[in-house]
Amino acid sequence: MSSKIQAVRGTQDMVGEEAARFDQVIETFTRVRKLYGFRPVQVPVFEFTGVFARSLGETTDVVSKEMYTFEDRGGESLTLRPEFTAGIARAYISNGWQQHAPMKLAAWGPAFRYERPQKGRFRQFHQLDAEILGSGEPAADVEIIALAQHLLDELGLQGKTVLNLNTLGDPETRAAWQAALIAHFSAHRDALSAESRERLEKNPLRILDSKDAADKALVADAPRIDAYMSAEAGAWFDAVRKGLDAAGIAYQRNEALVRGLDYYRHTTFEFITDHLGAQGTVLGGGRYDGLMEALGGPHTPCVGWAAGIERLAMLIEAPAVDTVEAVIVPVGEAAETAALALIERLRRSGVAADMAFKGNMKKRMAKASASGAMYALILGDDELSEGKVTVRNLIEGKQATAPLDAIGQIPLSLLWGLSLGHPKEPGTSYIGQLLTEYPGNK
Repeated sequence: MSSKIQAVRGTQDMVGEEAARFDQVIETFTRVRKLYGFRPVQVPVFEFTGVFARSLGETTDVVSKEMYTFEDRGGESLTLRPEFTAGIARAYISNGWQQHAPMKLAAWGPAFRYERPQKGRFRQFHQLDAEILGSGEPAADVEIIALAQHLLDELGLQGKTVLNLNTLGDPETRAAWQAALIAHFSAHRDALSAESRERLEKNPLRILDSKDAADKALVADAPRIDAYMSAEAGAWFDAVRKGLDAAGIAYQRNEALVRGLDYYRHTTFEFITDHLGAQGTVLGGGRYDGLMEALGGPHTPCVGWAAGIERLAMLIEAPAVDTVEAVIVPVGEAAETAALALIERLRRSGVAADMAFKGNMKKRMAKASASGAMYALILGDDELSEGKVTVRNLIEGKQATAPLDAIGQIPLSLLWGLSLGHPKEPGTSYIGQLLTEYPGNK
């Protein structure tokens, strides 16, 4: 280990534009999920290991190779969450939230997987998560996809992502299709990759996900689910597609899009991009009607999705740089003390403000100009004695004086306009009258 302290591999530090992109994704998600009536939910960042082993499946790569599992001092096996859904399902069962069903819940935060770091993939990463718990109608599938599409649109990703859609049918359909796939791939077992031969024994649907060239040739000739679809499952998928059409949401059918675990049913979907190299999926989800039962709870139909915040942040345009509206430039000890009260008054009134603390007047004004602020509020001994403040418009390069009491009570743009009309002696009486009449002060 190097003597220089470093971040753990697969983690990242963010500041500046990178942090602003991250925040932009979260802020947009929060705004959009409120439009759809999704309430925030918080669950622990670690759970008993069994929660993830039972929900993700003992044979999956996540459980067998990627989870951060440890034994605590009490001898309990705990695991840092590799995703949100299992923890939310556990909370639904252990807290008796069934009485509130259907529930529309949204969360975001860190998740952890021990995998090879690469562009858009980290060992500590962050996800957005949306779930509808206790709703067994195709309309819920449409709504959860509409929420995802709306989010991506609000992030400015029109044209950068494509919605892939498929169905896994009901249990009857899935069982029949899986049997046909096993027969097909077993007949070509020797031609399969080593990974797919292992999947054939443990998780045969996952062979359809294979990136191996030889596997892809066999997948192309594999049985299609539509040939095994029950009438009920077909009607469900038709209802989802009609709902998406009605909502104006474009999609393409991808018959190879699957989820390997038995508790997944009906709709499965992913939003794919070709702007991130190999890491093409930015948001994915589906219906998982059997998960609650797998965790020991009651039958509860559910549908949801998760999205990688880092990947979305890489796709969006750089957000506008945050700037303050005003910078206070105090000159002298008395002014510096008075400026502390002044800046607090500004911020409490909703004005983003900063203060130039160090250096001479020239350096402080240079800092004010570099901040991107519209106004510098200059406060010295003369201004204090007269109960005034010098307001300098940093864009126009002009300045005027205004009553100190007006700061934080009248919008700076309005105050500036009034003061500019009287650069030598502002209309104090007029501004004083405005202080009592301005609607924001009533």
